[in-house]
Amino acid sequence: MKDFSKYYIIPASPEEIYTALTNPVTIHLWSGEEAEMSTEPGSEFSLWEGSIVGKNLEFEPGKKIVQQWYFGEQPEESIVTIKLHPHKQGTSVELKHTNISEDVYDDIVEGWNEVYFQSLEDFYSE
Repeated sequence: MKDFSKYYIIPASPEEIYTALTNPVTIHLWSGEEAEMSTEPGSEFSLWEGSIVGKNLEFEPGKKIVQQWYFGEQPEESIVTIKLHPHKQGTSVELKHTNISEDVYDDIVEGWNEVYFQSLEDFYSE
């Protein structure tokens, strides 16, 4: 199992980024895909036509999102923590993704960098 951590700078406020990551309508706007999402702890979510599924664990509006991502029969929970920090250029997004199976690690990292946060950055840069 491997962990991945990275910071991203997105040209929007922490509140805007929080909404973009938690509101299904806004997720659809920047991702181009339908999403099932709720800010209710314990609720299930689905993004990118079911490519990403899991359970919402914790929310702190405008500041933090914690989710469990599902990867088949993986014994350890794969936890995604996103913290939002004000930054002079918008928001510094602190990502930590734990317990990623080695066989999907490279795909997950590429997804975070080239799809998830690149799409968000492109959306707010337009």
